[in-house]
Parts: sequence; C-alpha cells; structure tokens
Amino acid sequence: MRRADRLFQLVQLVRGRRLCTARFLAERLEVSERTVYRDVADLQAQGVPIEGEAGVGYRMRAGFDLPPLMFTRDEAQALVASVRVARPHLDEELAAHAEAALGKIVAVLPAAARAAAESMALLAPATPLEAATRLRLRTLRHAAEARRAVRFAYVDQQGAASSRTVRPLVCVYWGAVWTLAAWCETRADFRNFRLDRMTGLEVLDLPFRDEPGKTLPDLLRRVGADRDA
Repeated sequence: MRRADRLFQLVQLVRGRRLCTARFLAERLEVSERTVYRDVADLQAQGVPIEGEAGVGYRMRAGFDLPPLMFTRDEAQALVASVRVARPHLDEELAAHAEAALGKIVAVLPAAARAAAESMALLAPATPLEAATRLRLRTLRHAAEARRAVRFAYVDQQGAASSRTVRPLVCVYWGAVWTLAAWCETRADFRNFRLDRMTGLEVLDLPFRDEPGKTLPDLLRRVGADRDA
C-alpha cells in the first residue's frame, strides 16, 4: 500500500471509531505500531485534528470531515452485509437508522454497484433481541452518550441478586449477548453486566465526568495489560 493510501485509511479508521489504539491501527493497516506513531505524528503536523497519545489511543476531534466518497462494488456489498448481519442484534432505533443510512448510500451508487449490492447472495437470519433487551440497549446507549449514571437490579451467573449504580461506558456485543461495561459505584471498580440479567433499569439525574481511573480508556488499558500478562 502506498503511504498516501495508508494515511488516508488511517484517518478513515480513526474518524470512524470512538477510540483507536495503535495496536488496532497497526493490525488493520498491516504495519508496525512504530509506523502508526510516526504516521499519526505526521498527520498531526499537517493539521489533521487527531487527539490522543501512544499507549492510550487516538480519536478525531469533533467537526473534522473529508469530501464525499464513492464506494466500490465490493465496499457497497460489505455495507449491505454489515447491516443485514447487525440489524437483528440492535435496538429498534439504531436498526432503523442503519437501514436509513444504507438506503441513502445505495441510492447514490452507480447502477452496476447498486445492483451488485442489492442482489448480494448473503442473508443473515437470526432471532431478534427480546423486546426488553432492545429497550435496555437503547436506554444504556443514550445514557452513556449523555454521561448519565444508571441504576438497576442484577442477577449474576450464580443467581446472586444485587442493586447497582454505575457509570455506563460502552455496550459490547459478544455474538450471543449484549453486555454493559461500566464503572460500578457500588463496587468501586469496573464491571461487566449482561443486559438480559438486568431489571428495573433507571437513568438517574446524576451526570458524571471523566475521572482518572474510571474512564473507558482506563478500562481498555486494564484489559490490554491483563491480556499481555
């Protein structure tokens, strides 16, 4: 891959995610982490508003955009496949937005690419999420984005019941279940909770701010350290 193409892809990866680690970027671009550090530094020097640092992760500052792009036939098919696979596992609001966005993209594709995307030989039948889990997913997504604490009753794998107040950080899909990664005020530590084991979910009028040791980057660093160990 030419360096110019690699830099373009790096920008696309960073702007498309909340936080990108150097390891993730290196794997996707098939280069070393040292090369990623160098490329990010060069982009920052050219005025691309990438924020972050080595060992933590990178994100694009709000407001940055690139000119409209045209998708290739294969990229269009990949988008259709992604929406078909993901839709049954999303809450109704997010699934509808994904479908609407895909429709806008497909509508402006060249005729050949549009036909290839719409006639792709790939289906993804799946049992949709239960209505209660869909509602919890939507509620937790909005709470995490609004930086609002939530309270719920929870039953763990051993059947022990508890009441938790947490700072929702990110919802994670594991291919079978959704979980919430959060800072648990009750346990004063990071915890993961299955959405299908929650009841009585309530968004509190309790905004929270990033505090050292309680953020998503802190959680990712801990997971990375545990994996390395």
